Amino acid sequence: MNQYVSRRGSSRVAPRLRFPTAFPGGHRKPRRIAMLSVHTSPLHQPGTGDAGGMNVYIVELARRLAAINIEVEIFTRSTAGGLPPVVELAPGVLVRHIDAGPYEGLAKEELPAQLCAFTHGVMQAWAGQRPGYYDLVHSHYWLSGHVGWLAAQRWGAPLVHAMHTMAKVKNAALAAGDTPEPAARVIGETQIVDAANRLIANTAEEADELVRFYDADPGSVAVVHPGVNLDRFSPADGRAAARARLGLPKDALIPLFAGRIQPLKAPDVLLRAVAVLLDRDPTLRSRMVVPVVGGPSGSGLAKPEELQKLAARLGIADVVRFQPPVGQEQLADWFRAASVLVMPSHSESFGLVAIEAQAVGTPVVAAAVGGLPVAVRDGVSGFLIPGHDPQAYARALARFAESPELVARMGAAAAAHAQGFGWDTAASATADVYTAAMHEHRRRVRPLHV
Repeated sequence: MNQYVSRRGSSRVAPRLRFPTAFPGGHRKPRRIAMLSVHTSPLHQPGTGDAGGMNVYIVELARRLAAINIEVEIFTRSTAGGLPPVVELAPGVLVRHIDAGPYEGLAKEELPAQLCAFTHGVMQAWAGQRPGYYDLVHSHYWLSGHVGWLAAQRWGAPLVHAMHTMAKVKNAALAAGDTPEPAARVIGETQIVDAANRLIANTAEEADELVRFYDADPGSVAVVHPGVNLDRFSPADGRAAARARLGLPKDALIPLFAGRIQPLKAPDVLLRAVAVLLDRDPTLRSRMVVPVVGGPSGSGLAKPEELQKLAARLGIADVVRFQPPVGQEQLADWFRAASVLVMPSHSESFGLVAIEAQAVGTPVVAAAVGGLPVAVRDGVSGFLIPGHDPQAYARALARFAESPELVARMGAAAAAHAQGFGWDTAASATADVYTAAMHEHRRRVRPLHV
């Protein structure tokens, strides 16, 4: 353990630590892994319910792992009757549906009570296989981590876990009126950190948070930046063509919000900033469109029409367009059509949407939180805003309104920046983490057998 890292209960603050970006080595990589995603299926449409960036992450990572000869079987909860037990997502990637609780109407907060049933289903799927069928377990989010903890122990395999978001971090940056994460989740995450052989963090800041908030061993944490599908998210035929396909004005200022509509993502900050901007310059109203692409999620489900009502109260309902969640191909067109993507989130483990938008050549205005300072090059591919003051976001948007050439200049820099975030690189680094976890696990287990 690093000498600066305190044990639980100590008030000492750890300085920023250096974390490996992977664990390279000349040992055997896994042949087949079990990937766990309890609360959201990789087959679900991102932007609906609890489906978001993590869904994209799992799908893209699994595809790229299979391409380097690591078979992936993804276990997820059945959310509809009649789903086939097994679906081939791609060559070398299977999705296994597990019955655990009612198919529909089960909130994420109710899922801990179904973990026993889910674990039983995973064990049943494994029971017919030979010993050592899975070389490793990779769990995503804390609910999956608890299943992975038991499965890895039962199978004699190492556990690699990715938090994606953390309760203590979210609770430290709650949006006004949002609901804190429960103590049960905090305890559960702490247990998973202790149990996992390796932890994958999206950024160095997230790795620091694992050490600072959960007392993770820095030697077990690897930083692997998520990737972006550079084939799908590319400039393609440009902004004008995308606007024509979506029925948007050719010369409008279009600040876009894309994602789940909930207080954590703070779409209200964009609407308030637009109201400030139009109050300062009413002439913008005739040449501004503000698309909000996504559906209510999480605590946003309590008031699903709250954002529409806010637009009306602010007097900007005429410029705001609410669009339901769309598939990845059409989402890429929305990014191309936008003048700028706005991400005022209160917390983001990485901010995959920011990289996707930049990959098509669209700059980003984002909160300087979580992984967004890694995803966005401040002053080059976009602007990072400290805090969530609508006035600050309005000033950033005004720069694009006053200097339309800024969209093209920053957009070109954004596309170049995004080239460093391909999924092939992320998959290769993740495979290195797997290899190191397997090597260490064998080294620990072998003396016990002797």
